[in-house]
Amino acid sequence: MLESYHRKRARRVAAKTAARPTHRQIVGRRAEDVAVEFLRAQGHEILFRNYRRRLGELDIVARLGAELIIVEVRSRASDRFGGAAASVDRRKQQRLIRTASLLLQSHRDLARCRARFDVIVVSSPEAQRPAIQWIRHAFLT
Repeated sequence: MLESYHRKRARRVAAKTAARPTHRQIVGRRAEDVAVEFLRAQGHEILFRNYRRRLGELDIVARLGAELIIVEVRSRASDRFGGAAASVDRRKQQRLIRTASLLLQSHRDLARCRARFDVIVVSSPEAQRPAIQWIRHAFLT
């Protein structure tokens, strides 16, 4: 009984991931694309996008000289619940820090860089010219 439950659940998850992306996923992907374009225009080298590990995901990892910038990209339809930047709460920060630690452990050359955590808020990512708010040093480790 329990085995068949897990098998059925695995099939449902596989079917979900094979399906077309949701509108929310499309908007999120577009927001990340806008953030990458913005960072490149500022002279940053993009090292990783969507760096995933068991503990979490880093949206963008970039480098500018000897500085490593770990960027969380946020986009929200409204500011009704505190806005996009406010959604990077303590729990999310801890997840980002743990995932960044794994990145630095697996890429020793990056461990020599000074690292910081930024948040980029993209308003209206589907617009011709989305508004970007860049919060440097958004939180400390």
